[in-house]
Amino acid sequence: MAPFSPADPAAVRIREAAARGTLSHALLFTGSGDLAGAAQYTAAALECRGEGAKPCGVCPACRKVLAGIHPDVATVRDEAHKNIAVDVVRSLRADAYIRPNEGRRKVYIFPDCGLLTEQDQNVLLKIVEEGPPYAAFLFCAENAAVVLQTLRSRCVELKLRPGAPDSADGEPLPEAAENLCRVLGSKKRGAAAELAVRLEKKRMTREDLSAMLEGCREAFSAALLSLYGQQPEEIRRETVSFLAKNLTKSQIVRTIELLQKYRGECAYNVGPGHVLGALAVELEDIF
Repeated sequence: MAPFSPADPAAVRIREAAARGTLSHALLFTGSGDLAGAAQYTAAALECRGEGAKPCGVCPACRKVLAGIHPDVATVRDEAHKNIAVDVVRSLRADAYIRPNEGRRKVYIFPDCGLLTEQDQNVLLKIVEEGPPYAAFLFCAENAAVVLQTLRSRCVELKLRPGAPDSADGEPLPEAAENLCRVLGSKKRGAAAELAVRLEKKRMTREDLSAMLEGCREAFSAALLSLYGQQPEEIRRETVSFLAKNLTKSQIVRTIELLQKYRGECAYNVGPGHVLGALAVELEDIF
């Protein structure tokens, strides 16, 4: 099964909803994709404190969620029983009324709804429907039919596309983004400025510049996650490994922040040349 990718249509919907502030407090992930990965990605979006697109992947909240150590994000399991005992769910229901320790939300991830009994789901129904505004519930079920209609109707369902096990996962980086990653990973003095000049001569549009910066940001984010043990998509593994090997964690984080900042500038009536020039100056300070 392919790992959940930021390029997945479900991820796009999550980011768009997070940007609008309309990301539902109750989501049901279905299909044969990486459901748990999608839930974790959504939890990061709910907790993210970065600027711009959410999840940013670099703020302390995102990093804690993606590393599985955020104190306000809980994965609901019951190792002592075949199914999740109703007492576990009742305890969760009580916990939901305790305000977050440090995050924006209290997030509960259910990695396999097939382990929830009918009684469990009925206990959850009221807290999902009438719980505190900071509580969020992320349900994973390959088949939505394992979730009671009463509970399912309270959730926004996101279907994940199936991974193709015999083919490379994800999409290749656009050539411009790949070139930028290689230039930054080389840490060669003046290389970023040289690339900026070449791109300006090609009269790159704001849309093309935005796409290049976002592609590069995604590769750097994957490199950061790889330092925490998460394997990158096969099709981008060479580039991601190159960045992770050549750059420090601090350099990767600072670069992601700059790429996000200047991608945001592309939304305004600012010439690509000015964006590229300013970005190159700040990148030189990092490397």
